[in-house]
Amino acid sequence: MKYAVMFDRARDGSWGAVVPDLPGCMSAGDTLAEARSNVREAIEMWIELERRRGHTIPEPEHVAELVEVS
Repeated sequence: MKYAVMFDRARDGSWGAVVPDLPGCMSAGDTLAEARSNVREAIEMWIELERRRGHTIPEPEHVAELVEVS
């Protein structure tokens, strides 16, 4: 499955990552590349934990796109 991830750069230059379809699933990194890697691991761990609890894993519902404006 593919989940939309929102990345946000902090004032100190680090990056945060939030997965809107998986409540509470978030991560961060010192760089965007590190945040991408860390959030992939966070998604895998989130899904594994929810399966252990017997919960249903939400289907992806959010879509993120870049929209260019002038």
